[in-house]
Amino acid sequence: MSSSVIFTFIRHGESIDNLRSVWAGWKDAPLSNHGMNQARALGEYFADTHFTAIHASDLKRAFTTAQALYDHQKDPKPSFDSSELLREQNFGVAEGKPWSFKSDPALTLEEHMAKGVYPVLYGDDEKFPEGESTKDLAERARTALAKFVLPHVWQVAKEGKTGIHVAIVSHGLCISELVSELLKRGAKQGRDTDYRGLLNTAWTRVVVDIEGAQEGQPIDVDKEPPILVTRVTDVNRHSHIDNIKRQQGGIGNAAYDPRQGDIRAFFEGKSGALSASEGSVHTGVSHGENAVE
Repeated sequence: MSSSVIFTFIRHGESIDNLRSVWAGWKDAPLSNHGMNQARALGEYFADTHFTAIHASDLKRAFTTAQALYDHQKDPKPSFDSSELLREQNFGVAEGKPWSFKSDPALTLEEHMAKGVYPVLYGDDEKFPEGESTKDLAERARTALAKFVLPHVWQVAKEGKTGIHVAIVSHGLCISELVSELLKRGAKQGRDTDYRGLLNTAWTRVVVDIEGAQEGQPIDVDKEPPILVTRVTDVNRHSHIDNIKRQQGGIGNAAYDPRQGDIRAFFEGKSGALSASEGSVHTGVSHGENAVE
């Protein structure tokens, strides 16, 4: 039987910018009051799950969520660090600007922006000035895997360890790329699935099996890298927030923009739909509702 490493990818709690129709990737908005309640519920939910390590985006909305997760961990506490490698996609000059569904096919992106219009970008190579394309984000995700994910896998193989469970607290689009890139590391790749669409603080889990690695039987990964088998066991799990009610007053208590439904449609890949700051609809195996960003 092969050894395994568990990776639980967690989206941050609701931020103030999740309540607004703006491009918000690297724009560093804090959690709303509702988001803080979500983060607290997340920590309580995982209080009896021992994480070996917690890696988080350094943006406030993700770091604060990760801090709540860490605070509820029992001793011995996991290691806890943050990095900009785990940030959301960077939307460059569009950060903080209202997104727009309507665009003129006769105008270039630069001409749209000159008119104060920051339209949805559909192509994997398209990006706003000073920002990242989807391909750029995927490349950053590969770098993040090499730094924060694969070292745990090699540790299990080299030391014959078991019981390694790592939490990665990040953002909707970034998590989608992280999961997709991790699955590509497996010898048996599953079907091409879109892992965007996590609700705030919802989690998706990937188990990496290391063929030939056994507890107490270290293997030389430098001599012969082991075969990895990756599998998704959970997607968009959010039972811990199902009963949380939005409270009146405080930071970010506004209702969602009614146009947010178009954001869900865009990230489902529906033609003519509107985009927003982060991934917003799940197309995997969970039975949860579509997320509203």
